[in-house]
Amino acid sequence: MCMISRTGRHLQRYDNLGRRQVVGCIPYRFKCGNDGSNSNDLEVLVISSQKGPKMMFPKGGWEIDESKEEAALRESIEEAGVLGNVECELGKWYFMSKSHGTFYEGYMFPLLVKEELDWWPEHHLRHRSWMNVKEARDVCQHWWMKEALDILVQRVSSS
Repeated sequence: MCMISRTGRHLQRYDNLGRRQVVGCIPYRFKCGNDGSNSNDLEVLVISSQKGPKMMFPKGGWEIDESKEEAALRESIEEAGVLGNVECELGKWYFMSKSHGTFYEGYMFPLLVKEELDWWPEHHLRHRSWMNVKEARDVCQHWWMKEALDILVQRVSSS
């Protein structure tokens, strides 16, 4: 496992319309009960933006030497310091990057967290926080990530 963040865009993927392709994940777990057993209460991990206190789920560029699932896991390690199982894709969204003024193609995956690291590549740049779904939905800055969260909640509640 590499413990430094990838930088640069020389390996970045773009779709046939020139949109940068990004991949993210929603790290989640089931809250522990007082007796140490798992409950059905879903918690998700949100992280702060590098540029300020706004909160979101881990995401970043999908690179040509990795699958979408590998990119989702890499981003969860780099940005949130968590390891786990990447599950079936939640969907694909097209959104405008506010900082770059261009459209992106974004994919989101659930990540069932198995381990939370004490140190990770961006620990000095980001804060992470476990929240219930309502709290996370309220603080998440991206509409498309909120939609992915809704799909995850629906998927978990129907299983």
